Amino acid sequence: MHLNLKNPIAVFDLETTGVDVARDRIVEISIIKVTPNGSEEVKTWRINPTIPIPPEVTQVHGISNEDVKDCPTFKEVAKDLAAYLEGCDVAGYNSTRFDVPLLVEEFLRAGMNVDFRNRHLVDVQNIFHRMEQRTLAAAYKFYCQKELTNAHSAEADTRATYDVLLAQLDRYSELQNDVAFLAEFSAKNRNVDYAGRVVLDSDGNEIINFGKHKGKKVADVLAKEPSYYTWIMNGDFTLDTKRVLTQIKLRGISK
Repeated sequence: MHLNLKNPIAVFDLETTGVDVARDRIVEISIIKVTPNGSEEVKTWRINPTIPIPPEVTQVHGISNEDVKDCPTFKEVAKDLAAYLEGCDVAGYNSTRFDVPLLVEEFLRAGMNVDFRNRHLVDVQNIFHRMEQRTLAAAYKFYCQKELTNAHSAEADTRATYDVLLAQLDRYSELQNDVAFLAEFSAKNRNVDYAGRVVLDSDGNEIINFGKHKGKKVADVLAKEPSYYTWIMNGDFTLDTKRVLTQIKLRGISK
């Protein structure tokens, strides 16, 4: 099975200092860039996260503070990485909930407004969970009849993710070999921000998706409770979430 592409697709995976999108940093990123003619290119970057890697996290992915102390920071590779991803749709495993939001945060911290909202985002985990409800290692064994060795190295996980996606297309006749379809099929929510704090309802309204105002229109809450915006801006939310709330607030002011 070959992936039917209109645009190049970047299948990627991150290894990080932890799982908090707002606070944690990337220590490794690997990308398989696949072009519409089927050619593949693999690139992997080790990155100095500028914050300590906790010992328990090193036990998971095997990357220590010593390993990355002389590596470039994300800010130093950001322009090259953005250029490499330019024009690509994006695929990953649990990527819409974690990898894409964290990558966007790193770009924002580096002063770059790299936005994937105009790209197709394919989450192989969501396809897998809708079909089989298992983990990446189990998915790899189930779909590809292979054991996932070197799990939690970015390149091994990236290769496994891409292989699973191709095998899913072979296995399920209801899956269309089309990145736009796969992006829609693998989306759990219609997120406005990558962290899913703001989502779209069935009518296209921006709705708060957490806390005491969950289910309410963002514009209504900002109009009735101006302090809510200040709380978000001062709180431990992602830069992308703050950007989205600011855009909605400014849109309301301009009306």
